[in-house]
Amino acid sequence: MSSMSAQDKLFTLEELNFGGKDYHRLQHENKWLTWWGDELIRTDVEECYLVDKKTGKETKLFTLDEVNRWLKSDDMFHVRALSSASFPYPDQPLVALGNKKSFLLLNFKTHEVVWQDSISGQIANDWNEVSKATAYVKGHQLYVADAKGTEHQLTTDGSREIVYGQSVHRNEFGIQKGTFWSPDGMRLAFYRMDQSMVADYPQVDIFPREATYEPDKYPMAGMTSHEVTIGVYDLNIDKTVYLKAGDPKDRYFTNIAWSTDAKTIYLFELNRDQNDCRLVSYDAQTGNKLAEIYRETSEKYVEPLHPIQFLPWDDSKFIMQSQRDGYNHIYLYNTNGQLLKQLTSGPWVVLNVLGFNAKQKSIIIEANKYHPLHRQLYRVNIRSGKMTQLTSDDGVHHGELSVSGSFVIDRHSAPTQPFNLNVLPVDGRKGTRLLTAEDPWKDYVQPIFECGSIKAADGTTDLFYRMVKPHDFDITKKYPTVVYVYGGPHAHNVEAAWHWYSRSWETYMAQKGYIVFILDNRGSENRGRDFEQATFRQLGQIEMRDQMKGVEYLKTLPFIDMQRLGVHGWSFGGFMTISLMLNYPDVFKVGVAGGPVIDWKWYEVMYGERYMDTPETNPEGYAKISLLDKAKNLKGKLQIITGYNDNTVVPQHCLSFLDACVKAGTQPDFFAYPGEEHNMRGHASVHLHERITQYFEDFLK
Repeated sequence: MSSMSAQDKLFTLEELNFGGKDYHRLQHENKWLTWWGDELIRTDVEECYLVDKKTGKETKLFTLDEVNRWLKSDDMFHVRALSSASFPYPDQPLVALGNKKSFLLLNFKTHEVVWQDSISGQIANDWNEVSKATAYVKGHQLYVADAKGTEHQLTTDGSREIVYGQSVHRNEFGIQKGTFWSPDGMRLAFYRMDQSMVADYPQVDIFPREATYEPDKYPMAGMTSHEVTIGVYDLNIDKTVYLKAGDPKDRYFTNIAWSTDAKTIYLFELNRDQNDCRLVSYDAQTGNKLAEIYRETSEKYVEPLHPIQFLPWDDSKFIMQSQRDGYNHIYLYNTNGQLLKQLTSGPWVVLNVLGFNAKQKSIIIEANKYHPLHRQLYRVNIRSGKMTQLTSDDGVHHGELSVSGSFVIDRHSAPTQPFNLNVLPVDGRKGTRLLTAEDPWKDYVQPIFECGSIKAADGTTDLFYRMVKPHDFDITKKYPTVVYVYGGPHAHNVEAAWHWYSRSWETYMAQKGYIVFILDNRGSENRGRDFEQATFRQLGQIEMRDQMKGVEYLKTLPFIDMQRLGVHGWSFGGFMTISLMLNYPDVFKVGVAGGPVIDWKWYEVMYGERYMDTPETNPEGYAKISLLDKAKNLKGKLQIITGYNDNTVVPQHCLSFLDACVKAGTQPDFFAYPGEEHNMRGHASVHLHERITQYFEDFLK
């Protein structure tokens, strides 16, 4: 009996899936880098190093054992790892360390604790390095602890229905938190969300002896939404005022920003239709409205995702991002609302603003100017508008700027390169390669990853696809094929990263003899406003037509077995999976739909109404895309999977579709994960992907 050679090793789901016990062993090598001013620091669990930016040479700063010895560690404060250490003060040798019980600043040269808090472990911790004050939520109330540890209670009426200091508007519009410190750390802007008027969705915890009712506030499209106001707490006088923004009903407030002198607050205000967006300024001391600085309207929708950013060298000017010319670009304004210039332009997208370099008067950005699938780093000169590319290797680059903006950490991957780590001066001088990661899969049998393009259903727009083939692909054979689909807004599946951005489940399927095909249809991200908004008021329709263009392409390939075509997707992709199964019942033999939207009238207000308007104003659109009346069309094998406690796509979707299938006499399969929400966590994810795979093995292969 011959033993399997190293290059014949096959993957297991425990290795490929992020919930698997062996997953981390097969991830590429990395170095955890952070900035201390313009000094480069590498941290890991046990040690912390200063890295020479020119040579990559490392000098040890301190170790975990030393830190715990200096702290005279006991059970109250024991540092378990240095990986998350940060260095908030460019001119001081202070490292910020924390655990669940405390947070402190340690001088790693004198070995002394210079400051320590007393309130770590609360919800929504937000620490300001200038004032050393911390905002946090405890027992539904919002508090601030000042640098001396004195606790200030800002609210008294907090509850499940009155939510303070946390994300609002269900994390839409770029919102990820609910507290916003002024630059000097002496004033705190915070959200207050009144959701007492929002209907409860009846979630249930089945694990106690007697199942318990755990309702979730869930505002559905066309129904009553919550009301948000913004408070401003002044630590100097221990007083709170609220911005006088008018009636909060059916309005969204987002992208809060502070003036550099901490006297003025700026935010974007959006009507419920999301087609009228205004940038407004307020006096932080009185809450009075000062001015409407900018207004943008649309026949479809405006979606503000980024706060304004003031120029570090001129506090009378700021940059603003907008898609108003068809692509996300950067505009320079002054505080009077005067447009000074458009800084970037063209049929490509600014993907991220990393920050500023004050010396060169420039902005450092990530953009897909070179190609829609590639992401490069650029320097944009604010005076001249000249744009200089900082990275040269093809692929996908993600940057992290140093405090002065003089250097950038460049994390890079390409279709055949798992990971490179570079540090680059932003003045154009040559950078330093710190790591070229080996292929962590080199000992395994690997599939073939390919990328190409086809035309969309409009006949002109390029759509990009990825195809994953078995390692021993034979063009004379016919292969069962699975179309993996997401297709919705704010996501993409194909880019010029390692393996063309392939999900590891695709490797598992290719290993089992399948071809997997993935196409980014119109409606997905990073291709400009019109590409994204083509689906307005008719979600799933344009997307399906584009996906069927992908199917037409597959038909031209002699090795695709069109009698064994499957489809799989999750969330919006679950909606797309069932839509394709029911609208093209003779094309797809097997489908697996996870967490699917079935009828958009049951989806939440902010996302649902942006793309569909309300069920009252767009009844034809909602009726057209609902899957309930199409349950009778089901021919192939369809498995629907959901988290039993999904609070994103609530179980009402799946259960109502099952009811429609009962009435129509069609027979889908169904599986629910008790206690899980929209995405399976931990080992449940391994179980999930085994279940998905087995369904195709049973009914497609």
